[in-house]
Amino acid sequence: MTLGQRLYRLRKDKNLSQEELADRLGVSRQSVSKWETDASYPEPEKLVAIAAFYHVSVDFLLRGEDAEPDREPRHGYPFCRRRFHYEYKSKRTFLGLPLVHVNVGPGLCRAKGVIAVGNVATGLISVGFVAAGLLSFGVLAVGILALACLSFGIFALGAIAAGGVAVGAVAVGLFAVGGVAVGLFSIGGCAIAQYIAYGGYAQGMFAIGDVTAGQYFWHVDEWPDFIALRGEIYETIVRVMPDIPRFILHIFSLT
Repeated sequence: MTLGQRLYRLRKDKNLSQEELADRLGVSRQSVSKWETDASYPEPEKLVAIAAFYHVSVDFLLRGEDAEPDREPRHGYPFCRRRFHYEYKSKRTFLGLPLVHVNVGPGLCRAKGVIAVGNVATGLISVGFVAAGLLSFGVLAVGILALACLSFGIFALGAIAAGGVAVGAVAVGLFAVGGVAVGLFSIGGCAIAQYIAYGGYAQGMFAIGDVTAGQYFWHVDEWPDFIALRGEIYETIVRVMPDIPRFILHIFSLT
């Protein structure tokens, strides 16, 4: 049995199409086809990736047709087991996507579906190390609503967040709330805004805080100071920016 025949058999045993396998390995479908017909051979790093994906050794891929996959690890403790991998894809689809696609395990495990869970997930609702969708949750998330260590979205929440409304340790957005907040309107320990900033350090056209820098500024050390000044803050902002959205004005003046 040739290398190509073994690759073909392994793929069929996993019930994968050439396109699905190519997507998992980060190559083109044509490359997979050439490997399986022995028209070309995988590069060494791809051979290692293929072996890891099928949970076999490189020796198994390269040895003769009577070779079998390694049953036990060659090194390590006797109770070690092969790395976990799980995949489920629902047969029911919506707009060409499975309703649910779960693909988790070692390596590059991609999931695409209405609900997608994987190392790399793309869907209306996506959960993964890297996630993209309307609702996204992960270490790195991009979406309408994104929740992650590093998030980008219309509504972004994370250690580092960037978006229309951004909330995070470091937040950058039209409306930003965070330890360090930068935006048109900002609230934070260090708040920098084009228009209104509120924070321990506040810099903006209107600056409210302990340390301030701006065209109009109010020194506020404690909560009673802010309560005493909020009427003046409201009137000043309305006079200078009469078209400011009222909900933003109410947030910064609590009126």
